[in-house]
Amino acid sequence: MNALGMIEVQSIPAGIEAGDFMLKAASVNLVTAQAVCAGKYIVIVTGEVAAVRSSVQAGEEAAGNLLINSIVISGIHWQVPRAINACTEIGQVEAVGVMETYSLCAAVVAADAAVKAAEVDLIEVRLGRGLGGKSFIVLTGDVAAVRASIDAGTAQDEVQGLMSRSVVIPSPHPDIIKSLL
Repeated sequence: MNALGMIEVQSIPAGIEAGDFMLKAASVNLVTAQAVCAGKYIVIVTGEVAAVRSSVQAGEEAAGNLLINSIVISGIHWQVPRAINACTEIGQVEAVGVMETYSLCAAVVAADAAVKAAEVDLIEVRLGRGLGGKSFIVLTGDVAAVRASIDAGTAQDEVQGLMSRSVVIPSPHPDIIKSLL
């Protein structure tokens, strides 16, 4: 896998249909396909860059005017798809960083930039489930790395105007860490 593609559709039936078109259009791996808050549907795939581009293009065409947003990220960091599915294990926590976005696609872009910027571990990329259409990214590492990651994630052009808030929490309380896992 070296690319990630995503579509965000404003209709659940149209999103499911677009996801089917995506998976039939190219040899890609499904990361997730699910309904999210505000009655939207997302489909995320990984694979070779050309296959992911073809897949996303097929999804865009199938969704038509119901498409909200789409992205293709070449060279996606391996932690991003894992964190989207909340499959991350963490050890000792020195600091926690949290970014909140108004867009699901912007959250994926911010997470990828953040994890590429410094030595951090993504705990989760929560995409619109139970959040009224918002998304958030949780990451951990040493304080300087978490700050650098948050700065990188919030600085992306695709995120401008779509970032709600971000925070770096040095030495978080153990109960807060437990609540994030």
